[in-house]
Amino acid sequence: MTTEQLRAFLLVAQEGRLSRAARGLGLSQSGLSRQLQSLEAELGTRLLVRTPGGAVLTDAGERFLPHARRALEALQAGTSELEHLAGTPRGMVSLGTLHTVGAYLLPDIIPAFARKYPEVRPRLSEGMAAALEEGVAKGTLDLAILSLPVRRADLVAQKLWEESLVLAVPRGHRLTRLGKPVTLGEVVEESWVVIPGMAGTRALEAESEARGVTPKLALETDNAEAMRRMVERGLGVALVPELMARDHQSRGFDVVPLVRGPKRQVALVHRGEGYLTAAARALKAFLVESIRAMPEPWGTRRGGTGAPSGPRVR
Repeated sequence: MTTEQLRAFLLVAQEGRLSRAARGLGLSQSGLSRQLQSLEAELGTRLLVRTPGGAVLTDAGERFLPHARRALEALQAGTSELEHLAGTPRGMVSLGTLHTVGAYLLPDIIPAFARKYPEVRPRLSEGMAAALEEGVAKGTLDLAILSLPVRRADLVAQKLWEESLVLAVPRGHRLTRLGKPVTLGEVVEESWVVIPGMAGTRALEAESEARGVTPKLALETDNAEAMRRMVERGLGVALVPELMARDHQSRGFDVVPLVRGPKRQVALVHRGEGYLTAAARALKAFLVESIRAMPEPWGTRRGGTGAPSGPRVR
């Protein structure tokens, strides 16, 4: 029984579909199937059954699931101890992140990390905060950058920054021509492009409910780049974090500040230092220090040019 087999089984159990699990592990579906078949052959029983709705755990699979989690955790903890003694970060480290952070912040950080730690292979996956939190808790992610609050008490969360949400509108929109900040209540009846579950979407839903109106949703998407491009093409407006709007002058949308607008807090989450490999510890430290070096509000450096401004590392 190998760690690869356990990871494969746990991720299929989490995702419910072999195709998603294969992408998450960087395997082909046939390669993933072979891992599962080898595990089942070693155990002498079926753990999963494929159905039209996805992969379903058998009774044996349900019983084996908690043991597989504990076994993988024990192996990872042992590996972490050995790597700590060796002191050289190497191997794969899995980082989950919010879509906006993956698209608009990590390209400024990960290439520099790769140059400093050439023996470490980061694996990046994007998702919503709840799914990322669950991935860390189950051990399929070493680290995650997600929005607070973190609901699980068994996870460690280090706040990285806090930033305002702003209104992204098509270039030359009437709200741009006003030349002043607006309240969210003044714009709830605009046509909206949203990512369900995102902080801005929750704020829009709350404001609309308070005013007794139903938001006009021009498009729902799960991709931050798609949301931005739809705004640029004039489909609607969107609530986006400052991080996503920092270089809007070079893109096709305008930014309208909000009076007393919503904010989001972003944190780095993991299961504790004892679960982190040397590679994960190196990436964790590099992320924190890189963000600290950025201008406010993301970092603590004041002023500066050619760099983002944003949330403060705590």
